[in-house]
Amino acid sequence: MEPQFGCSLAVLQLYLPRNGARRPQVAERLHAVIRQLRERREERPTLEVEDEYDVQDLFHALLIIYFDDIRKEEWSPSYAGGASRMDFLLPEVESVVEIKMTRPSLTTKQLGEQLTVDVAKYKQHPMCRSLYCVVYDPAGRTSNPRSVENDLSGDNEKMTVRVMIVPR
Repeated sequence: MEPQFGCSLAVLQLYLPRNGARRPQVAERLHAVIRQLRERREERPTLEVEDEYDVQDLFHALLIIYFDDIRKEEWSPSYAGGASRMDFLLPEVESVVEIKMTRPSLTTKQLGEQLTVDVAKYKQHPMCRSLYCVVYDPAGRTSNPRSVENDLSGDNEKMTVRVMIVPR
């Protein structure tokens, strides 16, 4: 796999189309995967995706398809007086994946503020050249999700940031 934009093609498959053509991508297909998990035979138990931790668990399982070294809950450097844990550090591609899930008490403004803080704190991490923020919004609570993605995604001198709100 060739490095592109400072990270491997496997990470970019989570977000970017290949050769300009749209194709199924892990983050884009997250909602379809969750729906499929509900359709079990003979009423067998399944993973119910009800909160952010459930989304993280499922996304971790999907990342295993692409990566051998996935560091869960790694501490980030102190920022604004406190340190926090990143959802997934992928050291082999110097990338961090941050998972969020919308809920009734989380406004679009608050979501944007949380993501802005995440960008600032991960910029300080020596192993984060790319930050991928996946926001699972099954109820469509985020007003103008493409605007949030466009406003927060971009490249700067320290890292590349990609925000994706799914389902689309």
